[in-house]
Amino acid sequence: MEFRTQVEIRKAPFEIPPCEEMLFVGSCFADNMGRRFQEERFRATVNPYGVMYNPASVLHTVSRALEVGRKPNVAVFTLGTNHVYVLKETGEIVDNCQKRPSALFSERLLTVDECAVYLLQAVEDLRKANPQVKIIFTVSPIRYRKYGFHESLLSKATLLLAVDRVVKTADRPDSSLTYFPAYEIVNDELRDYRFYKEDMLHPSEQAVAYIWDKFSEAYFGAETLEFLKEWKPLKEALAHRPFHPDSEEYRRFMDKTMLRVQALSKKYPNFALE
Repeated sequence: MEFRTQVEIRKAPFEIPPCEEMLFVGSCFADNMGRRFQEERFRATVNPYGVMYNPASVLHTVSRALEVGRKPNVAVFTLGTNHVYVLKETGEIVDNCQKRPSALFSERLLTVDECAVYLLQAVEDLRKANPQVKIIFTVSPIRYRKYGFHESLLSKATLLLAVDRVVKTADRPDSSLTYFPAYEIVNDELRDYRFYKEDMLHPSEQAVAYIWDKFSEAYFGAETLEFLKEWKPLKEALAHRPFHPDSEEYRRFMDKTMLRVQALSKKYPNFALE
């Protein structure tokens, strides 16, 4: 007998190799996932200009990242809301109000069409820089209490519809665009509050780890899984904090660990500690 529903996640049409060049843009959930990729030694750039919640701000980050030469092989967009703030003086959608007076801004909602247009532009810009780029869309499972829970659901629905349109109707629907159901995993599989932090809104570390496992199953092939298996004991060794860091025993331990790191670097040329 099953006591919970499970989200069916198909194997992605492409695989993310170990230590891949990646760009994460989006909500604080993108920060959580991006940091995990960094810990696992993927060359991941995570929200280089701060957390971005809406599709317009995601596009702004992509444009700025490309201007400074970042050309990822894989981009992950995690959308949080369709709410945007507009500077009244210019009509420009801003990414951060920078603690300026609220009277300078008006708030509005992006439509499904508008969200799709911003996302398609981000896709097009990335493809111009790197025609082989793979793009993964997700919708953040984090609800926004300040809008009200009903309004939060409507916002998520708008994003889900926009992403579905982009993935299905992009000018080159050739499997380089995919959707990963983080929102559905948290809200359908992990609906119990034990999978949330104390604010009852953000996923717990356990929930994020579960989503990581599901993501791994969908996007990692045998080579990446083997790398992660080899990296795990080294990561734990490097994180170890001894009681006697100046001891001869610890020095020998670190020398041995660094030799193993060098061996891993030879096996995976893109691997680097920093």
